Amino acid sequence: MNSVIGHGRRRQLFTTVKYLTYSLLLTNVFLFLQEELASLEHTFVSGMTLADFVQVFASTIDTAAWVVLLLLFELETSILDDERIRGWTKRSIHGTRLLCGAAIVWAFTGYYSELVTLYRVELLTALDACGMSGNWSVLQAMDEYMPLSAANCGALGGESLRIQGFNILAPPDVLQNVRYLAWTDVLNAGAWILVVVVLEVEVRLQLKGRLTDTIIDGTRYLKYGLYSMLFAAAAYWGYAGDFLDFWDASLWLFAFIFIEMNVFDWQQETSAELRPAQA
Repeated sequence: MNSVIGHGRRRQLFTTVKYLTYSLLLTNVFLFLQEELASLEHTFVSGMTLADFVQVFASTIDTAAWVVLLLLFELETSILDDERIRGWTKRSIHGTRLLCGAAIVWAFTGYYSELVTLYRVELLTALDACGMSGNWSVLQAMDEYMPLSAANCGALGGESLRIQGFNILAPPDVLQNVRYLAWTDVLNAGAWILVVVVLEVEVRLQLKGRLTDTIIDGTRYLKYGLYSMLFAAAAYWGYAGDFLDFWDASLWLFAFIFIEMNVFDWQQETSAELRPAQA
């Protein structure tokens, strides 16, 4: 009896922590939006195209789409019975997942565009930089700027780099650090896309009863490699002092532990249901 109660409490704690993690991830959508709106004041100040929009709001779009996708995986692997994932329900889930997948890939193009932009620069001397007219900004960190003034212009040193197409100056060392972070964004986003592809394959095969032990073993090792890359990205953000990206990446890794556990439990339940039929 005590073991049953203990198991129930552990299960309740597991569920509470899981949904708390999901809530924190939803909060991150608004934190990224706030950060990117602040960045917009120094970048596409005279208007932007659709391609510019995804470059500016890549993290917001990416995180929002992932939150919806996460909740869909939760529905399929933990909340809904397999018998209910049929007809209109199945089509709605898969249709929404397709839209989220498209948004995630679109956000990936935004990360890539940001990376390319950071390599399109021109060299300016300190005299040229301080003589600029109009509203200019100085790059301080990823998506962080400050208005150019006589005081901070003198601190730029003998040479500065202008990001082409923008009234933005960047000290070479700061720009290099931001490029590393932009590379991390691209690699991290690409790894997550591959993770969701693997999970999608597992879910679809599970629903069709075709998820064999051989396939499970193969996808497990593939995911080990992808999750290792994601852990490395989170560690680098922490090392570089990019707290929001570090916090967000850590939460996502934690959240996908729950999804992986849901998938495992789901597979175990399905296998248990098939054994009597096979016997």
